[in-house]
Amino acid sequence: MSRPIRVLVAKVGLDGHDRGAKVIATSLRDAGMEVIYTGLRQTPEMVVNAALQEDVDAIGVSILSGAHNTIFPKIIQLMKDKGMNDVLLTGGGIIPEDDMAQLQAMGVGKLFAPGATTTEIADYIKDWVAANRNF
Repeated sequence: MSRPIRVLVAKVGLDGHDRGAKVIATSLRDAGMEVIYTGLRQTPEMVVNAALQEDVDAIGVSILSGAHNTIFPKIIQLMKDKGMNDVLLTGGGIIPEDDMAQLQAMGVGKLFAPGATTTEIADYIKDWVAANRNF
């Protein structure tokens, strides 16, 4: 029997708006995933260390602060430094399309804008894990 997909949902930086992250965490749990929610005001280092400790398949970052071009590259670099090459880094929030494309070119997975459905997000994570993780 395979284990459930494990996802860490994080709010990085000083952005204190976490309702969306909590909705996503609940919807992923309802979709059969194990979800670890880090709470507010996490640093990239805290997120990556928690993901490593929890042996997650995916990290989802909610970002509304405009700091996505700082936060995502820092997290992806820390993940590479720790050999987490088979862990998905995804997320969503207020991120312009051009920035989404640049972040994806760096290795960040699909990023979701407001209006994305929770089913779309859960299906993306399930499909990515099925294609990229061995268990």
